[in-house]
Amino acid sequence: MSKLTKAIVRKPGKNFADGISTSNLGKPSFELALDQHAAYREALKQCYIDVIVLEADERYPDGCFVEDTAVVTNEVAIITRPADPSRLGEEESILETMSKLKKIERITAPENLEGGDILRVEKNFYIGITKRTNVEGANQLAQLLSKYGYTATQVPVKDILHLKTGIAYLGDNNFIGVDELRGIAQGKNMIKVEQGEEYSANCLRVNDSLIIPKGFPKSKSQIVRLGYNIIELDMSEFRKMDGGLTCLSLLF
Repeated sequence: MSKLTKAIVRKPGKNFADGISTSNLGKPSFELALDQHAAYREALKQCYIDVIVLEADERYPDGCFVEDTAVVTNEVAIITRPADPSRLGEEESILETMSKLKKIERITAPENLEGGDILRVEKNFYIGITKRTNVEGANQLAQLLSKYGYTATQVPVKDILHLKTGIAYLGDNNFIGVDELRGIAQGKNMIKVEQGEEYSANCLRVNDSLIIPKGFPKSKSQIVRLGYNIIELDMSEFRKMDGGLTCLSLLF
């Protein structure tokens, strides 16, 4: 996996709890979310990442989930087009920030694509077809990626919000994920998350470290056996808003 050096993150706003959620886990605490976000930023810094911190934008309660607004490679940042009308516009400030750092391409209307549905495995990008990313948006992304030497594979997703809600590539031919997505890891090693620990499928590999959500001992024990340098973070408040570790940053 290529060396990562930068991340863009956005602090949660005071109206964070007004965002989109299907979790039924209760209303998040804004103060605790701030603390957890600060710990997340510190973890990225431990992984030798220069963290670009954007202030909260109260127009967009889900705005801290910056992953959905772009797909970033060494060569280009592809600005996405979120599906939910309440999130349209989040991508514009990311475009402004990213255009100072990367060449820019865009997913254009009326198609929809969100970064949470994009799983990169070396030179191939798996694109989840979900309620947030449609086939037409996936086709646009595949065409743009092909200009830079990448391939793409579409993956129908049935029972989870985003593709990366249910699977992560850990590097070194290792995956962690739910049974529905086992086909992505065919021929590779996949840690199958057990019932009740589905949230643990969303891990974040950052250079030589693997950031995992706290509170899932069965998944953790399997990851430990693979020898990764683990950083464990409490993600309780972001989980209440359907968010995970990958959701909170754009890494490049």
